[in-house]
Amino acid sequence: MQKRPNPRGNPNQDKFAHIRINEQITNVASIRLVSDEGSDIVTLEEALRRAKEANLDLVEVSGDQDVHVCKLIDFGKYKFELLKKTKEAKKKQHVVTVKEIKIRPRIDNHDFEIKKRHALEFLQKGDKVKVTLRFRGREMVHSEIGMNIVNRFIEDLKEHASPEKMPVHDGKTIVVVMNPISEKPKG
Repeated sequence: MQKRPNPRGNPNQDKFAHIRINEQITNVASIRLVSDEGSDIVTLEEALRRAKEANLDLVEVSGDQDVHVCKLIDFGKYKFELLKKTKEAKKKQHVVTVKEIKIRPRIDNHDFEIKKRHALEFLQKGDKVKVTLRFRGREMVHSEIGMNIVNRFIEDLKEHASPEKMPVHDGKTIVVVMNPISEKPKG
């Protein structure tokens, strides 16, 4: 009975499939060998011999140049360092999402303040806020009331956000997208 490979396998294994090491490096006459002592151009056989002597791996760092660049390093350590760097980069990145706040032209003052507070929370998290004011029925007759409310919203949040562009009146809606203003660290 033949053993089937685990379908999930090691999720990190395919991340390193493109990296060639030791005997996988082929069709190359000479390479630039980078080690602790410095870098020099040697033949592939010489580089493999040095790797065996130092009990290290010959890892191709850059294979898209005229002279391939290889390093003498421990491949297991190298993989670990690459994984650590990618995890650290993922931690630091923030995906900007667009949160939508919907308001009406006849919004009450208290409701307006609540919507403004929600928008402020989104902006402080670093997300964009899309403010949409929608007219119903005969409210379109007084579209200037809606524009005043949207402008008041922009004015109240001007310390924390800036509009991408001025509010746009599009059919039965007025839309404005607000970008958070990044606060510069003090000191």
